[in-house]
Parts: sequence; structure tokens; C-alpha cells
Amino acid sequence: MRILHTSDWHLGQHFMGKTREAEHQALIAWLLDQVQAQSVDAVLIAGDIFDTGAPPSYARTLYSQLVARLHAAGVALLLLGGNHDSVSVLEENLSLLACLNTTVVAAVGALDAHVVTLPLRSGEPGCIVCALPFIRARDVVQSQAGQTAQEKQQALQSAIQETYQTVYAQALALQAQLQASLGRTLPIIATGHLTTVGASSNESVREIYVGALEAFPTNAFPAADYIALGHIHKPQKVGGLEHIRYCGSPIALGFDEARQTKQVLLVDLGEPGLQAVTALPVPVFQPLAAVSASLAGLPALLTAAAAAGSGERPVWLEVTVQDDDYLDDLAGRVEALLQGLPVETLRIKRQRGPQAAQLTAQGRESLDELTPDEVFARRLAEETLTPELQHALSERYRSVVARIQAAGEGHAA
Repeated sequence: MRILHTSDWHLGQHFMGKTREAEHQALIAWLLDQVQAQSVDAVLIAGDIFDTGAPPSYARTLYSQLVARLHAAGVALLLLGGNHDSVSVLEENLSLLACLNTTVVAAVGALDAHVVTLPLRSGEPGCIVCALPFIRARDVVQSQAGQTAQEKQQALQSAIQETYQTVYAQALALQAQLQASLGRTLPIIATGHLTTVGASSNESVREIYVGALEAFPTNAFPAADYIALGHIHKPQKVGGLEHIRYCGSPIALGFDEARQTKQVLLVDLGEPGLQAVTALPVPVFQPLAAVSASLAGLPALLTAAAAAGSGERPVWLEVTVQDDDYLDDLAGRVEALLQGLPVETLRIKRQRGPQAAQLTAQGRESLDELTPDEVFARRLAEETLTPELQHALSERYRSVVARIQAAGEGHAA
């Protein structure tokens, strides 16, 4: 049995005014090629297929294309709900999806519904899945009056662990039943969309865990042969364990992920259990880059970042300027450095140097020491704005100041 483990597609993501539709379209085409080339029996998406609870129509179309084309290839699909997904959206047309060899588990319900058998391409049973999606506190535990926050967290953690163990016990019972009829033992895998102890996160992950639970203990998972996790966008083994894995998001969902090698996981299972996990690198369909330096140091970094772009596919760029003097028209200065390069600047930030930060922290600087232009520049630097908007606000500020000064001069005359 070979499963392709992926998660956190975030179809419909609106990224600083940019759509990811073309990237996701390319991802689906690439994935379907890999499904055939790698002889995959089933695809498992461990949560966050959509970016929001009300995905745009093109995101739903991409989802439908994925389902239809996997079905045409004779490949089963198991999809788990994530914290970004709407339960009602995922539960639309469940009967129709079942006819297309697709199983969707959007939320925690009757526990026997969470034991899913995934087939081989031949149609024979290939493995048993404890299919658990993102678990909301209200799904598994009732709040009691007088409980402290710590007691609520402990109760939730215990309830989640009990949910896993109950579903795993039912999977073991099914395993024994099928062994009697098939004459072989099916491997058991489990899923989850949560943060576990030992997982390394990044800023693109919205910190929404299981209720108020910050990290689920690794040893609280059942003794499954493989545990397929979603929610963390950085691919990794959990606690160094080969069989507990985050596959990560297949495309970079923020500038902090720009340097990650994105991947999906090929999971080989057999009667002895887990046989191998192979990382399959995902091509970069839209290059992102984040550079940080002083204005003097930016040209070399910008040239290097632009090397991944082209006229048809410019690099989406985030620039952080490390200057202490709060220069005026920072966006204009950076854009001048980018002339002729195949890049598109989505965000320009200003980062104070250590000396400036120290002066502020020690109270050695006051408004009396700053000009109005410097005050405005510092306030603007605290906002995350496009270069065009930064420039427009700067121009509007200068216009207002000029009017005030002209009015003051007229009044004095």
C-alpha cells in the first residue's frame, strides 16, 4: 500500500492582493503526474484544503477537479477537515463524493465513522485509518463550572487522547475481522490536524490549536504504524520519530516559508507495518523571497533574489530595510534599486538597528529631538503596507503639511 500524504493546501488563499490559483492549478497537475509515476494507491490530505470557511468559486472548482481526476486515475482520496475548513462546506455532497472514491471526515462525530478502510488500486483493502480531523473542544468535552484554565486544558487533552484510543480500539477490531477474511494483516494509520510536542512552527501558521491546547503530547497518540499530521507548514518528523510526520504545506504560504523545500510524503505500508517514508520535493510554481539589509547592502541581495524570476513569472518580494536614520520615501528608494529586475515587491518593512532600539528603550530620545517628518516615517514603518500605498500616504502627508505651512504663513502675513 502506497499513500501520498499531504496537507495545508489553503485553496483560495489571498496573499497580499495576489491569488494563488495558478500555483494550485500547477500543483494539482504535478500531483496527478506523481500519483501515476509513483504508483500511489490513495491520497490523504490532513486538513486545511481551503484557506477560509467561505472559499471562492475557483477554489471549489480546483477541489472538484482534484476529486474527479483522482477518481479517473483509480486512486482513493481521504480528506480531513482542518481549522481553516468549514464543516458544512466539506460535508456538501458526501454521497456523491463517496461514488467518486472520496471520503471526507470534516468533524468529530460518531466514533465508528472515523474508522476508514482505504483500498489498493485493485479495489482490495489496503490499510485502516483512524481518520480524525481538527478537533474542537466542543466536540469532545463539556465545560464545567469552576474549572481553572489549566483544568480545562487538561480535561481537553485527556478527552482527545481518549478519542484517539477509542477509535484505535475499533480499528484493531476491524483489523482482526479483515485478517480472518483476507488472510493478511492490514496496517493501521492515524491522522490529526493539531500541534504536537516537539513540532517546529512558523509565522504562517495561524496559532489555532485544539481548543486551548497548545501542544498534544506525542506519547498520547495510539500505537499506529504511521501518523499523518497536518496544521504545521514546515515538513518534519515529530520528536525524531520516523512514523509521526508533518508533511508541511506544498507551496510557501508566507515569506517565512520561502526558503523551505516543500514536499509531499510517499508512505509505504505492508503487513509488517511501516516500510518506508520518502519525501517527494514539490517544484516551486511561484518564487518568493525575503531580503533584509541596509540600503547599501540591498543591491547584491536583490540581484541574487531576482535570479529565480523571469518576465513571465517575477519573484514576489518582501524587503526589510535595516537603517537607523528613518529615511524619507523609503519605498521609492527601494523601488529605484529594483528597476529592471524580474521582481514584484509585495511588502517593504523598516527594521530599526540595535543602536536606535537601545536609545528608544533607554528613553534618550524624545519628540523634541524628532522632526514631524521623522515621526510620520516611524509611524508608517509600523504598518504592513504595499509600496504603492506607502508612497501614496507619504505624498498625502507632505501635501497636508504643505497646506498647514501655507495657511500659517498667510495668517502671519
